[in-house]
Amino acid sequence: MNPYQNLPQSSFWRPAVSDRSLFAIENLWSPKFPISGTAPVVTFGSCFAQHVGRALRDRGLNWHITETNPPGMAPETRKLFNYGVFSARTGNIYTTSLLRQWTSWALGTAVPPDECWESESGVFDPFRPAVEPGGFESREEVFASRAASIAAFKAAIVEAEVFVFTMGLTESWVNLQEGYEYPMCPGTVAGEYDATRHGFRNQDFATIHGNLTAVIKAMRGVNKNLKFILTVSPVPLTATNSGDHVLVATSYSKCVLRAVAGQIAGEFDFVDYFPSFEIITSPVFRGIFFEPNMRSVTPSGVDFVMNHFFTAHETKFGPIELPASAIKLLRRRAQELEARRFVRADGDVPRGKATGRAGNNVASGDVCEEELLAAFGGEA
Repeated sequence: MNPYQNLPQSSFWRPAVSDRSLFAIENLWSPKFPISGTAPVVTFGSCFAQHVGRALRDRGLNWHITETNPPGMAPETRKLFNYGVFSARTGNIYTTSLLRQWTSWALGTAVPPDECWESESGVFDPFRPAVEPGGFESREEVFASRAASIAAFKAAIVEAEVFVFTMGLTESWVNLQEGYEYPMCPGTVAGEYDATRHGFRNQDFATIHGNLTAVIKAMRGVNKNLKFILTVSPVPLTATNSGDHVLVATSYSKCVLRAVAGQIAGEFDFVDYFPSFEIITSPVFRGIFFEPNMRSVTPSGVDFVMNHFFTAHETKFGPIELPASAIKLLRRRAQELEARRFVRADGDVPRGKATGRAGNNVASGDVCEEELLAAFGGEA
């Protein structure tokens, strides 16, 4: 006898992987805890985090939005101004240190800086540089909007039952004098880069692990029942300042983040890891879920990932019971989608979404600040 003789087939490569169609690979995730149909779930993180929220909403679950758009704003405009992209209007939170920064502001253990980036087109928030296209009208408007998003982020922490965070990057940019972090390098989306004031950091395992641990403990300090689901974005880096080839830099970034996520999930019973990263990037899936640029994830890839999420949950805990209001909403949405599928103003049958130029995520509908770095590499 030895320990391998009684292991399930999922523990062995041949029966679990190589003898199966890639579409039949299963049991990649055994969730630690159930999610009810009414449980408030909030989502934050890198670009890929947006898909989780939309998938929850599309399945009738309670994707909890704590910062809503002004009345009458059209859906396209809402996304342009970053409403309903994440649970609050934080913009992308790529690193665990940025997550810790937002948490400290929300819980009052740190004061947000008074820095703004002014230009001819408007005034930009350095910590949400893309949420207001063209910039705000004044510094006062920046601070008021930022305060509203901080309050909404606090509400997300306090009111949620599940906090989903998608880890995206190890590379970060900081203010050298004050120590706070920017989501994007100054001078890319907005602002002016100053080598005497702005510094680059490529974070290591210990730093990322320490920040995420601190965040979890701080959030649980105000919401003792809060649970966490961690994911790692499968989207490669648009650009790197590490000095390495962008492919090598991507491997470093994602491997470190994946290691931290696994470590944290092993340390806390109320923290789980969902393998969206593996489902998209494993050689087993042969890159079929990437757009031709080998970076943007296709809508079918997103669907494949989220089907794994819900199938695993149902296998372990049974079907998620939805309230009657959610079922009614799903039926109405299905009818609207069916109507749009066959009827268009020009009378043509729709043929699917165009993918757009390399580096853009038009097909999957992402709002992704990091995509803008592609312009500095000469992408047309």
